This record gives sequence, structure tokens and C-alpha cells, in this order.
Amino acid sequence: MDQALTYQTLWEGMIMKLRHAAPALCCLLLATSAASAQSPKAAVFDFQLANLGAQGPTDADIARLGPLSDLLRQQLKDSGRYEIIAIEPVKDEVKNSSDLRKCGGCADDFARKLGADIAITGEVQKVSNLILNINVYVKDLKNGGAEKAYSVDIRGDNDLSFDHGVKYLVKNNMPISGDGRKP
Repeated sequence: MDQALTYQTLWEGMIMKLRHAAPALCCLLLATSAASAQSPKAAVFDFQLANLGAQGPTDADIARLGPLSDLLRQQLKDSGRYEIIAIEPVKDEVKNSSDLRKCGGCADDFARKLGADIAITGEVQKVSNLILNINVYVKDLKNGGAEKAYSVDIRGDNDLSFDHGVKYLVKNNMPISGDGRKP
């Protein structure tokens, strides 16, 4: 009888200790999962124009690039995919360099200078006044690997078409995470 009472007392003692330790364990697990789920830092460079053909860029084409780039940054940030870091510290260097798509990895170098895990560049291709493409390129600098390209075709050379194109591209074409999962 005394031995049964001793086991029961030990068991009750263990349950009491676990009851007090459980909240601390839960907090530890949540903190660990939050740290591992932290979004990678991305340097999202401004869109550039590409393949404009004989017509060349219009003032509207050039004026559209800044707001379009800001929209891409905001969409990526809001999606939780990336922590967007400021590119201002290298903005002059980027401006003085050649096309980010044809400079032999200079966008990667600029992104590394900023402490980014990911370099994101983009270009707008104007086939005609009606047919345009928005292309976004994502390079994982931390883990290496091939650059990934995402594209959307739009119809209409106006701000609304471009805004819809970027939103569609982020929502439907780009993966949520580096493992390729889509929303």
C-alpha cells in the first residue's frame, strides 16, 4: 500500500511540474518557429525598359517605372514573401551602371552590398503600344542556384494595365517561398 501511494505521489508531482513548464515550452517553441519563419531580405531594384524597338521610350514609359517599382515592392512586402530593404545606398551606382540585366551580375553585387539575401530586378518589354510584358527576375544570393524568371503579358499601355499586371504577377506567378509553393 505504501509503494502504491509513493508512485501516485511521484506521478502527481510530475504532472504538477509539467503543468508549470508547459507555458514556458510553448513560448520557446513559438519563438523558435518565428525566428525560422523570418522572411528573407530582398533588394528590389527599379524596373528598367528593354526591347523597345524603333519607337524608343516615351516620357510616359519612363515616368511609369518608379511607381511600378514601388508597387512591386509593396506587393511583395504585403505578401510576406520578403523583407524589403532600401536600395537608396546604391541607387547612384545602379544609375551609373549599365542595364541590370546585361551587366554580368552587378545587381547581385549591389544587393550583397545592402546585406540582401535576394536580388530582384525587373524589366518592361514594349512589343507595341498594345502588347507589353512585365518580367521579374529573382536571384537567391544566400543559397545560390539559378535565377528564376516570372513574366506576365499585359494589353494596354496605361497605368491601370501595368498595376493589374504587377498585382497578377505577384499573386499568381511568383511562389510564396523559396521552396516553390504558390499561394
